[in-house]
Amino acid sequence: MTTETTAPVQPRVKPRILSGFRDFLPQQMLLRQHIFGLFREIFERHGYEPIETPVLEHLDVLTGKAGENERLMYHFTDHGDRPVGMRYDLTVPLARVLAMHQNEIVLPFKRYHIGPVWRAEKSQRGRFREFWQCDADIAGSSSMLADAEGVSILTEAIAAVGITNFVVRINHRNLLGALARSAGGPDANVPEIIRTIDRLDKIGPDKVGEQLVAVGLDAAGASRLLSLITARGHADAILGDVTRSIGETEGVREATDDLSALFSALASLGVPAERAILDLSLARGLDYYTGPVVEATVERPAIGSIAGGGRYDGLVGSFSSRPMPATGLSLGIERIMEVVSEFDLLRVPGTTAQVFVAAYRGDVAGAAAMASRLRAAGIRTDLSLLGERSLGDQFKYAGRKGVPVAVFEGPDERAIGVVNLRDLASGEQTQVPDDLLFTTLRERYGLTTQE
Repeated sequence: MTTETTAPVQPRVKPRILSGFRDFLPQQMLLRQHIFGLFREIFERHGYEPIETPVLEHLDVLTGKAGENERLMYHFTDHGDRPVGMRYDLTVPLARVLAMHQNEIVLPFKRYHIGPVWRAEKSQRGRFREFWQCDADIAGSSSMLADAEGVSILTEAIAAVGITNFVVRINHRNLLGALARSAGGPDANVPEIIRTIDRLDKIGPDKVGEQLVAVGLDAAGASRLLSLITARGHADAILGDVTRSIGETEGVREATDDLSALFSALASLGVPAERAILDLSLARGLDYYTGPVVEATVERPAIGSIAGGGRYDGLVGSFSSRPMPATGLSLGIERIMEVVSEFDLLRVPGTTAQVFVAAYRGDVAGAAAMASRLRAAGIRTDLSLLGERSLGDQFKYAGRKGVPVAVFEGPDERAIGVVNLRDLASGEQTQVPDDLLFTTLRERYGLTTQE
């Protein structure tokens, strides 16, 4: 007598996902890839070249450089007992690349990078723990034309996805520092004063005024600083007022000259004056910024900035004895997607397939031959895997996927040299001569062929 044994039944794992992480189904991915493609084309039109960097870096590469973002970094000790961190932005890895490969890179170097980053954020609308950035940077140039080109690309990219209700705010970190010192802030307190100013949009001027006093300013100095940073108007007029108000405070002349050159270059690049404005309250939270900073925001929905960037001339020097000026921008794809989706700004097909080939009465071989012919002509073709089912069932499947047209032929059609086309939206069915198939697909459905 034998005793049968069975393997223990493993408990089912509940399907779930970590907070702040997401799955993207095809409809979402098609829209994301379409936007990535628009951005990539704009970057390359301006002469930028792609790079890629690892997800993991040595922990000391990522520390001491990015303030709050760095504090949100995922880090751990790997199996080789090495302290490592997951990249929290694409700029610090770029600085490491520039330091390691400086003899292989032609300067000025224009690079773009589209990839995911990770931060242990508090998840909320438009803010996730895994998200993608689309960065474009110029290394090796201290010219304000480089900063202006970044702003120009930023405005072009946002407009390319159909967003019109946005404005790009511009400021200078050195000017903020000068304003803080002119208000009576001790040098040691300037970074905290700048971080306090950066909260203006979130908590309002009254609360910012109270916090400025808490970090070292007297009430008069806090009031004077608030009146300067909330000024609105033409860039030249505001810069003139600042110069008259704080005189020759350290850093003022260099910063105002930079901003004047930047706005002049923006005009030459065709950026509308109402699209890019000077905003002295803009700080940007990253510690590595050293010059002009920029941030793009939308009026609706209220999700904060959708893009930003700035100049970071000291970052590469933290990895190398050879200093290297650099400036860049980052497009926040997740928040841009929020705007695009809320206002239905971009329409993309629901599937990659342009044509569906149905199998007539189980003629899988004939359908496969037709699919191969269409694919050879450069048409994205979905070959039916439901050949044993009725044509109606096959059409229903393709229609649910969003394929616009089905192609099929039986032996009778093949004998007289015609092909059946079925519009899957309207249900209209026509026959076309076999030698006019590609012409008809081009004219009726806008498909590009390589026949």
